[in-house]
Amino acid sequence: MEGLLQSPANYVPLSPISFLERAAFVYGDQVSLVYGNKTYLWRETHQRCLKLASALSQMGITRGDVVAALAPNIPVLYELYFGVPMAGAVISALNTRHDAPMLGLLLSQLEAKIICVHHQFVEITLKALEVLSKPPLLIVMTESDQTAHQLPQNSLSYEGLVAMGKHDFEIIRPKDECDPISVNFTSGSTGTPKGTVYSHRATYLNSLGVILRYDMRAMPVFLWTVDIFRCSGWCFTWAMAALGGANIFIGNVTAEAIFDAICLHKVTYLCGAPTILNRIAETCSANFPPLPHKVEIIVAGALPPLQILNKVQEMGFIVSHSYGMTEALGPVIMKSLMHELDDDREKIRCREKIHNMMMEGVDVKDPTTMTSVPFDGKTVGEIMFRSNTLMSGYLKNPQETQQAFKNGWYRTRDLGVRDTDGYIHIKDRAVDIILSSGGETISTIEVEAVLASHPAIEAAAVVGRPNDDLGDVPCAFVKLKEGCRASAQEIVEFCEDKLAHYMVPKSVDFGDLPTSSTGKIQKFVLRGRDKATGSHSHSNGH
Repeated sequence: MEGLLQSPANYVPLSPISFLERAAFVYGDQVSLVYGNKTYLWRETHQRCLKLASALSQMGITRGDVVAALAPNIPVLYELYFGVPMAGAVISALNTRHDAPMLGLLLSQLEAKIICVHHQFVEITLKALEVLSKPPLLIVMTESDQTAHQLPQNSLSYEGLVAMGKHDFEIIRPKDECDPISVNFTSGSTGTPKGTVYSHRATYLNSLGVILRYDMRAMPVFLWTVDIFRCSGWCFTWAMAALGGANIFIGNVTAEAIFDAICLHKVTYLCGAPTILNRIAETCSANFPPLPHKVEIIVAGALPPLQILNKVQEMGFIVSHSYGMTEALGPVIMKSLMHELDDDREKIRCREKIHNMMMEGVDVKDPTTMTSVPFDGKTVGEIMFRSNTLMSGYLKNPQETQQAFKNGWYRTRDLGVRDTDGYIHIKDRAVDIILSSGGETISTIEVEAVLASHPAIEAAAVVGRPNDDLGDVPCAFVKLKEGCRASAQEIVEFCEDKLAHYMVPKSVDFGDLPTSSTGKIQKFVLRGRDKATGSHSHSNGH
């Protein structure tokens, strides 16, 4: 058409940086960050991020450079998610549970120019830097009672860095909205963590998606119980600025601290792994009165037993269950559990199955033919996404990136079915599903859900083992609760009452379960252990 023009007047690259600028103007005198006795306003947070960006530029950080961070959930880490991109750079927050060799490996991949480290992780960081030929400059996040002379040699304090900056710094905006803004590492549950690169465009759109998905209104109060290093804090880092909400940070995420924050700050939202539900139910149900107001909890992962969900909801929490992954910038689809607690376990475990506003395609497909599976609740296919809110790719791993986006869809490697209403029910990871000699498909997730409901079991994992007569058969690895005992036979009989005969574990091993740094059970380790030693059913638990 004639008369059309794309110019700076009608095209501005999408970036969540703009959320902070708007928050400073619209919500300038409203609370932005709270940590202990420290409270910041949005105008102050904007100024600190500008000065941080200015200081980083003075330190030689330029467009596309990586600034790494290793810190718990504290206001400084939140500031980095704006200040670093405002300097044109890329932020990468690392898992605080990694050991020195893994940190060294990830920093080598990132080629970070600067790493900002909380003082409690300085020692392990220095060990990690020893293996790097070009170690990054160390910036230490000190507490108020710490002084500069305590800093390691050739390092700076974070507050000293910010003090170097100028408040009138001109933000270095992305030239292209698909430029990278952050690198987030996967959990490593199947091996070495992979770096997933997020773009300005994807995080901008997904931040809006978070607001729509969770029906958030202006100026919510968000309690940081999910690690910011996980998927850039599920994009709540940027979404909270868009809404001018208050970010509440607590040191140790205990049930008591959660309740104190809810009562003191009138928290409206919190999210994280489902283990947070266990903490709340087991610690607080007998010790705390009902909540003074409704609080939304969004969890992602394997749900705890039904009695835990009932307890949490009876206390006044509104629980929603999400499904997603690092490659999809966190949770993608969500289902409220409010009206599901009388239904069977399988229905409670269902994910939200309808497209959210920012997800163009959600489907279950035959991975070979790419045809959609029928809505029969039986035909298993691979869950796939197509969206503007997916990663740009894996850092320095084009082959994996090509495989992940094969045929124009993101391959989750999760298997599922669609019921008659089109709803998606996840069955298992593709690498974990068990195929018996009789042609039956065994979902390890379903077997694990039954095992988790046993009163003596703290955690369980199921893997397939080759059997000459039966094909692959399910084998259970179980960790018992402290002080509890149960025999293998007792657990098998417990499963026989609740599962089809071909799904019942043929053996039960007791002991600790190998987990990744994010707490996910590493089934590839269990399969390797089982293959190397063979499994022998233990008659008693420990």
